[in-house]
Amino acid sequence: MARAQRARIRTAGVQPAQVLAGLSSLAFLVFGIVGFTRTGFADFAGRSDATVLGFSVNPLYNLGFVLLGAIGLLLTFGSGRSRAFGLLTFVAFGALFVWGLMITGTVSTNPVSEAGNPFNLNATDNWLHLGLAALGLLIAFLPARHKVLLPEDEEENVVTDRADSATVVEPLPDGSRRPKHEKGPTVAREERPPGLAH
Repeated sequence: MARAQRARIRTAGVQPAQVLAGLSSLAFLVFGIVGFTRTGFADFAGRSDATVLGFSVNPLYNLGFVLLGAIGLLLTFGSGRSRAFGLLTFVAFGALFVWGLMITGTVSTNPVSEAGNPFNLNATDNWLHLGLAALGLLIAFLPARHKVLLPEDEEENVVTDRADSATVVEPLPDGSRRPKHEKGPTVAREERPPGLAH
């Protein structure tokens, strides 16, 4: 009785989540670095009038973007790690969005009011954080591209691998052939009497 062979499904190539995570990480890095050029490093968690693309920034806020961008670039080299970066982005900006709603008074009770406003958040930043949280969720749950690997394909791969690893055969002067890795018998040189031209 022949056993049915099942096809296997594997992820194929660079995934859309990896591409989106890589582009987002680069954007976060650039945003943070440009923010530092506007704010400098003084008054690290204080209020600042500096803005980048209309969003208020301070050095602590810039540092958060640079760190998140660097982590994202490290996690881009793998589908699962890119999705983990997406979840990290969702949690980080989701928390900033909720905190921003409390700071701007949209939510009446602020349980962390004693912490002040170390990220220099305002109402405009809330929309940015909401959008970036949605982007993180998209990265985390973006469908992966898959490849169906049939049993015949696996057999072809095995045959190809064996052909690639076969011993290379090189021709000998007498017309016979021997494997390249084997040493052949030493061929005695034809001796010529002294005085004859070589």
